[in-house]
Amino acid sequence: MPISITPTGDNIRKEFYQRIDPENLTPLWEVLASLVPESPTTSAKAHLWEFSTVRDYLMEAGDLITAEEAERRVLILENPGLRGQSQITQSLYAGLQLILPGEIAPAHRHTQSALRLVVSGEGAYTAVDGERTIMRRGDFIITPAWTYHDHGNDGDEPVIWLDGLDIPIVEMLAAGFREGAPEKAQIPTRPIGDSLARFGTNMLPVDFEVEPSDPTRVFVYPYEEARRSLEKIACGESDVHHGFKFRYINPATGRSPMPTIGAFLQMLPSGFVTRPYRSTDSTIFLCLEGSGRATIEGKDYEFGENDVFVIPSWNTFKLHAETETVLFSYSDRPVQKALGLWREQRL
Repeated sequence: MPISITPTGDNIRKEFYQRIDPENLTPLWEVLASLVPESPTTSAKAHLWEFSTVRDYLMEAGDLITAEEAERRVLILENPGLRGQSQITQSLYAGLQLILPGEIAPAHRHTQSALRLVVSGEGAYTAVDGERTIMRRGDFIITPAWTYHDHGNDGDEPVIWLDGLDIPIVEMLAAGFREGAPEKAQIPTRPIGDSLARFGTNMLPVDFEVEPSDPTRVFVYPYEEARRSLEKIACGESDVHHGFKFRYINPATGRSPMPTIGAFLQMLPSGFVTRPYRSTDSTIFLCLEGSGRATIEGKDYEFGENDVFVIPSWNTFKLHAETETVLFSYSDRPVQKALGLWREQRL
């Protein structure tokens, strides 16, 4: 007499999943834990890029391809947990760009917002919608979405800067566009310093109106001025988790200079150790001055001048300054705050 085999519950479910699959249906209960985890998760990993190593490769790239051929001669800082995706975090892009004496990186515009932080060299400029600014080390420069911009080097030494863009955010929304400019380099229509004079001195043109979400019209934040502000407050009491820390703002609104990217500058006195901290915004750091150690989820990363390191979302970290240290950083905090998602934990 044949033996009757009764299907188990697991087999019945598996057969059900197979039947609904051709209809492009998936059972939520099989993936709910990963879709709505108990704490933030990311594939991004903590990592540090030594500037001396990247600089050598950049200079080699300068012999391989011109700025005009490449349009932008950049080595992307790819997160080891996100290789092949041109991402330093799940939401942001980072790269180091080189422009050699006499070169021009052709003008174009795109829907992605961009920041530049000048790392080494002098004599280069960037132009945004008809206004040039001379690029000096530590200067924080912004290219708002859909503004024409080009870069050139009228000096006699290579210039390198950090690029930060919201490419992954725009890509997720399928809203990415780019467009070349009619001319290789923009003809200046405003003098150097015009935007800073109009929008960056606690005054605004009398008929200027701005929406809360608009990007800043101040496209260069000189490091010399920001550094001086840090020095002024460093004589007071420090924050135990951040040392002395500022956030860059749009002077017309008090909000982030860009709707998708927040930028920060902080000073840690020599020997200062921050208390453990974590937040939901993954953050990219660049050491402008000094040296120290970032302890991220218990692992130490020694950093020096111009080194870049990334701290993924909800990773607990401490910063230890060996010498007086100044750190620039940027993250997707404005997006998270606008959506009511941002959280921090001061441990």
